[in-house]
Amino acid sequence: MKKLLLKSIILFLLHSCTTIAVCAQSSYGPKLILKTPDGFSKMEDSVKKQFEKLNLTWPPQQMYVRSFKYDRQLEVWVKAKDNEPYKLFKTYKVCQQSGATGPKRVEGDYQVPEGFYYINEFNPNSNYHLALGLNYPNASDRILSDQNRPGSAIYIHGNCVSTGCIPLTDGPIEELYFIASNVRTQGQEFIPVHVFPVRYNNQKSMEFLQTAIKDNQNLQHFNTNIKEVYEYFELKKQLPVIMVNKKGDYVIN
Repeated sequence: MKKLLLKSIILFLLHSCTTIAVCAQSSYGPKLILKTPDGFSKMEDSVKKQFEKLNLTWPPQQMYVRSFKYDRQLEVWVKAKDNEPYKLFKTYKVCQQSGATGPKRVEGDYQVPEGFYYINEFNPNSNYHLALGLNYPNASDRILSDQNRPGSAIYIHGNCVSTGCIPLTDGPIEELYFIASNVRTQGQEFIPVHVFPVRYNNQKSMEFLQTAIKDNQNLQHFNTNIKEVYEYFELKKQLPVIMVNKKGDYVIN
C-alpha cells in the first residue's frame, strides 16, 4: 500500500511539474525568474515590520496562497518550520473578476480556474506590472478540460484587469511577489495556490454557490471534492497531500 501511494504521489508530481504554460502576454515559458524589480529594497523594511507586528518570522520558510473567486479575496499564509501550522499574514482584495462559478475547462472561456496549483513562473517584466504564473492546466484539468484547447497563461498579476487571471492592484502584487521570491530563495520550490469558488464559512457566499450549482451535478460533485481540502486546512492549518485519480478527481491523503 505504501509503495502504491508513493507511486501515485510521484506520478501526480511528475504530471503537474511537466505542465507547460504559454504566456499570452509574451513568449515566456514555465520558468522561475527571481530577478528583484527595482524598488523592492524599500519594500523589505515595510514587509519585515508587518511580519514583526504579527509575531511572524521573516523570511518565512514556507508560504501558501488561497483565493476565493466570489468573495474576491486572496490570502497569504506563512510558517517558519515544516511542522508548524500556517499562520495568516494578510488578505488582499482581488480587484476584478471574469467568468462564472466553476473550473476552467476550455481556452477562451475567461474562467478563473478552481482547484489546486502552484507558482511556476516569476515574471518581473509582465505587461501587468508583475506576474506569478500558475501551473494550469494541472493533472486534473488535463483529464477534465478540453483535450485540444484547455487554455493556459493563468497568472496572479497587477494592473487590475482580468480575462481569466487573478488580478490585484500594483501595491499588493509587489508585496506578494516580494514574499514569494524570498520564500522561493529559502528553498520552497512549489508554492501552493488553491482557488475556491467561495468562502465556505460565509453564509452569503454559500447561498450564492448553492444557487449557482443547483442544476449542475458536475459542479456539485466538483465542489464537494475541493471543499475537502478547504476543510482539512481549516481544521489543521496544514496542507494535505493531494493526488489525482483516473477520473480527474482530487484525492486527499
